[in-house]
Amino acid sequence: MPIAKKDIKCPTCGKADTWTEDNPSRPFCSPRCKLIDLGDWADEKHRIAGEASDEISPEKTDDNDN
Repeated sequence: MPIAKKDIKCPTCGKADTWTEDNPSRPFCSPRCKLIDLGDWADEKHRIAGEASDEISPEKTDDNDN
């Protein structure tokens, strides 16, 4: 199913762009803006709301590879 064209603003720089299948960086206007956003997540500038947890579930550890 093709993606409908839609006018959007880049979440990183605010530049007007069009959401199309031709833009592999969507919803960003460029690979640069996409990497800036990824860096912001890595630097914990963006967060998902919820309580912080120090617990690690057993399914997510590499110690279970016996």
